[in-house]
Amino acid sequence: MKVVVLEGSPNRHGSSNLPAEEWMRGAREAGHQVEVIDAAKANIHPCLGCIHCGYEGPCVQKDEMETIRQQILSADMMVWVTPLYYYGMCSQLKILIDRFCAFNASLQRKQMKVSLITADWNQDDWTFEALMAHYRTLVRYLNLEDQGVILGYGCGTVSMTRRSIYLKQAYQLGKGLA
Repeated sequence: MKVVVLEGSPNRHGSSNLPAEEWMRGAREAGHQVEVIDAAKANIHPCLGCIHCGYEGPCVQKDEMETIRQQILSADMMVWVTPLYYYGMCSQLKILIDRFCAFNASLQRKQMKVSLITADWNQDDWTFEALMAHYRTLVRYLNLEDQGVILGYGCGTVSMTRRSIYLKQAYQLGKGLA
């Protein structure tokens, strides 16, 4: 299976990317092809909401999104990786996902698989509620098949994440990918 990992953290070696690396290691060991798109470093602009694309492209903006669109549509699965920022996904990943507007119909027809990997310093049980509601809504709207979620509670620093159970869970989730 071909997987595209959409990393949103501006901190390349941050707490959300550590479990993502373990997920990728497991998926590669299981024989899957994995490609990373660094949304934080990509030259992509926010959706203008002009609907010139008609939900099937092309977008009027001339940035890296057309290349990213092709990478996503050539894959069988996406993995969304984000630190938790103010109880939602980071803006870097959100900008990329908002630009799905220009190929909604293709995503819906494709019926891709998806996973979410996130981390936050907070350990309160409600911490990820808003992000999970948004994730479930996108999964439903885009006709995606949820392959699992890693919610890294108490992972606010790299050292906290390295000592957590979430790296092993992420590896196992990637390794067990069907």
